[in-house]
Amino acid sequence: MNKPNILIFMVDQLNGTLFPDGPADWLHAPNLKKLAARSTRFKNAYTASPLCAPGRASFMSGQLPSRTRVYDNAAEFASDIPTYAHHLRRAGYQTCLSGKMHFVGPDQMHGFEERLTTDIYPADFGWTPDYRKPGERIDWWYHNMGSVTGAGVAEISNQMEYDDEVAYNATRKVYDLARGKDERPWCLTVSFTHPHDPYVARKKYWDLYEDCDHLLPTVPAMDYAEHDNHSKRIFDANDWRSFDIQEEDIKRSRRAYFANISYLDDKIGEVMEALESTRQDAIILFVSDHGDMLGERGLWFKMSFFEGASRVPLMISAPQMEPGLVSDPVSNIDVAPTLAELAGVSMEEVAPWTEGESLVYLGQGGERTAPVAMEYAAEASYAPLVSLRYGKWKYNRCALDPEQLFDLENDPHELTNLAGDAAHQGTLNSLRAKSEARWDLAAFDAQIRESQARRWVVYEALRNGDYYPWDYQPLQKASERYMRNHMDLNTVEDIARYPRGE
Repeated sequence: MNKPNILIFMVDQLNGTLFPDGPADWLHAPNLKKLAARSTRFKNAYTASPLCAPGRASFMSGQLPSRTRVYDNAAEFASDIPTYAHHLRRAGYQTCLSGKMHFVGPDQMHGFEERLTTDIYPADFGWTPDYRKPGERIDWWYHNMGSVTGAGVAEISNQMEYDDEVAYNATRKVYDLARGKDERPWCLTVSFTHPHDPYVARKKYWDLYEDCDHLLPTVPAMDYAEHDNHSKRIFDANDWRSFDIQEEDIKRSRRAYFANISYLDDKIGEVMEALESTRQDAIILFVSDHGDMLGERGLWFKMSFFEGASRVPLMISAPQMEPGLVSDPVSNIDVAPTLAELAGVSMEEVAPWTEGESLVYLGQGGERTAPVAMEYAAEASYAPLVSLRYGKWKYNRCALDPEQLFDLENDPHELTNLAGDAAHQGTLNSLRAKSEARWDLAAFDAQIRESQARRWVVYEALRNGDYYPWDYQPLQKASERYMRNHMDLNTVEDIARYPRGE
């Protein structure tokens, strides 16, 4: 069969509860709503890990962090782990990345043949947590609540500059693909860093939400003592005691976050317009790496298994899948096997180690009963946390904390922990058994500690003396662009034009 082109849009820290069936009605996101109308939409999609690098490595490989060993934002993604880019490229695809993927380590490609931008985050081990020092804050890179108190309007920022560049390069690449200079099918991944904090937006998008009814969270902030143990650790990691968060800060942060969804919608629209105007067909996938708590319960950012941080939007527009809503829980580790099936590409050689499963059958009326697994082992944790989403239930486990059991059908805001409720001991025991069969927490903890210790040694050693960073340097062959003296002007003009003769 002819292998289809594939266009993947990935965004950063987009709360999946805002996408109950595509973008919520009140969001100003016409391009994403247009995409949703033609897509299989997954209401209950989850990250593999609610943090950037672990979630992205899992998304690309179809494996949880315990297998990729990308436990945190400074853990190396090993070059011998196949990603969807490897599988597709091996099968004859040209594979290209424009934007962020938060690869850590000297391999900054991971199967992509071409990379159009550098990354926005460092590629070295400098952001390594240390379980040997529980409670220690590394102030120069840990999140703090300054993103909330500093929310507002700006016409340019570090992240806007980056995403403007991502969209520009992606749009230019779509036009270049249309020229047909390479007959292979293509897979283009366009990965933005918004709406990730800081909560700063351009005024044109900020103004869209002046009268928004959603500027305060559904569940207001709780006293520190009311929170579960892990949430307290998140508060401490975010240095909450150094900030006085007022209602106006909350409103401004959420307003800027919603505004940046509209900013992203424009950027995605630019790429989509290029695709449509050049009459190219492609499977289109839209996903985020993790969510954002957005002030619910007083929590911000990610690092949590609560729905705001762990649920992500996922939409797939493909001829093999019918448009419509799927409520069965799925994971972003399911993306790699899904792309492989849609492209007719075999992952058989590594199938025994791939934990995700293809979602194509769910877009054909199928049902999923297998639980969805999540892991977290980065900042604000002192030991690994694991979670299972099984039907309407969510079960969380950590060696340091009491178990948590939530009925998401009847308690969507996860306010009532049923682990101690006698009426639910059967469910608790069943999910505990499934969790213990999947994870040996003591062995997992030992893996993480060894990895952290090794990386601290390597990072400090490489910072002593001359330092050669692993940050990706985009390559641009100036002598192959526009008009040069080894080219025939007539040919240059002809092959650079698309469509021709109209």
